[in-house]
This record gives sequence, C-alpha cells and structure tokens, in this order.
Amino acid sequence: MLEVELPTPESFLKIKETLTRIGIASRKSKILYQSCHLLHKRGRYYITHFKELFALDGKSSTITPEDIARRNFIAVLLESWNMLDIIGPRPAIDKSVLGVTKIISHNEKNEWRLEAKYSLGRSKRLF
Repeated sequence: MLEVELPTPESFLKIKETLTRIGIASRKSKILYQSCHLLHKRGRYYITHFKELFALDGKSSTITPEDIARRNFIAVLLESWNMLDIIGPRPAIDKSVLGVTKIISHNEKNEWRLEAKYSLGRSKRLF
C-alpha cells in the first residue's frame, strides 16, 4: 500500500470516483475492472491494489509485481493530476503497465460497465 495525503477533505470522493475509471479493460465487452482503491484507516489514506485488500482481509491473494507496478503508476498519475501527494519516496514507474492500464474519461463513463472486484466498507458481519 502507498500512503498518500489528500489536499482537502473533499478530495476523497473525487479520487474514489476517479479510481473507478482506471483499471484493466475488456475492450470487446466494454467492461473496466477497477485496479486500485483509496483506503482510509485511522486518519491515514492509502492507495491499494484490490489484491492487497484481499490479503488484508486474510483471503488468498495472487498479487504480482505487475499489480504493484500498476498501483504505483496509478498513484503517481493521481499525484501528477494534483489530486494527492505520495508520502515517502516516490515509487518507480514500470512503463510496461502503460499498455494494459485503461483510463476512461468522465465523458466516456456511461459507455462502459465499471466493475470493482473488491468492495470497501461492506462488511458481512451479522453483529
């Protein structure tokens, strides 16, 4: 996970929505699978790959170096758009993820089915 700092409290929802439009695309069926999420825990914020969240939940996870590279690319991209600041050293960017990472513009959003493989904040606890 990469710890980040948000410029304003309103940035949370903006980043969260933006992340729904960045991921791996199935072009023929126009489905975009969200790669990363913005996690808020104890007053701190993190950009996480959905497979990192599975691991945090104690579920099996098959996270790969390419998944981490994609997470790093997305975090640096959000930072370049002045949406957040990465805390600590800026991660290295692996350009090999550029070809497989799709960014859908807000205007194209309705033409795609946006799917998340992990849902933050939806606990299945009964109590």
